[in-house]
Amino acid sequence: MVGAAAGRGRARVAADAVTARLTAAGLQVQRPHTPDRGAAERAVAEVAPDVDAVLALGGDGVAHAAVQGLAGRGTPLGVLPAGTGNDLALALGVPPDPLAAADAAAADLLAGRTRPVDLVRSSWDGGERWWATVLCCGFDSAVSDRVNRLRWPRGRRRYDLAIAVELARLRPRRVRLTLDGVVADHDVTLVAVGNTGFYGGGLRICPDADPADGWLDVTVVGPVTRRELVRTRPRLAAGTHTTHPAVQVLRAREVGLDAEDLTTWADGEPVGPLPQRCTLVPAALAVLGAGRR
Repeated sequence: MVGAAAGRGRARVAADAVTARLTAAGLQVQRPHTPDRGAAERAVAEVAPDVDAVLALGGDGVAHAAVQGLAGRGTPLGVLPAGTGNDLALALGVPPDPLAAADAAAADLLAGRTRPVDLVRSSWDGGERWWATVLCCGFDSAVSDRVNRLRWPRGRRRYDLAIAVELARLRPRRVRLTLDGVVADHDVTLVAVGNTGFYGGGLRICPDADPADGWLDVTVVGPVTRRELVRTRPRLAAGTHTTHPAVQVLRAREVGLDAEDLTTWADGEPVGPLPQRCTLVPAALAVLGAGRR
């Protein structure tokens, strides 16, 4: 499966070379036409019972679409990173080059090796979605919502503009968190629920999260000023933000989120409305080409 728009066309450019590499390894390759996320999800759900594996060439959004059809089914996923954000590949130890990732996935498939990892099922009144990396709620989800609404400028400047607008509107939000049944209200700048550690293109928002330990790491950033938020965000790359006095790191197997006028995003994609329940499902996905533990 190819995310044609991923990485500003990087996945589309790499698709033929990846197909040739997999064919040379002795694999038969099908490339379904998936012009949008909905088509990709339907295609994976349709083929999953009849194929040996699904390979997702692109960024986290392509892997997110694949996960919807693979969760709990046993058909393995190979992540071939070629997107703007490749946080799932990074967390799994997949080679960063899509051809090298294809080689690693093919070797595992031919040898019958897979690695089980946890997934998370978010559910709300009338819907549910699966996700693999980090779900965010608060400042970051507000930025993502605004980026989604903007039609100008293009590329990275759209994110820069969205961040500037949301910084100007920054204020603490009251979020009710329910962690394994224990309820507490928090005034927050953002909440990140992590199955893996990375989001936003390599930022370690939940630095100790492990997708095979049966736990969710919950990073809660309390009220901070605009200056503190700007100064703290670069520390996300190293994961050292957790020492900031406004930051708490909690753990749970099930996380409930409830707040007014906030949305959630995960794997770089919109998820669903609040209130929402995030339930960790151990070993719900088998992956190919991941780094060995």
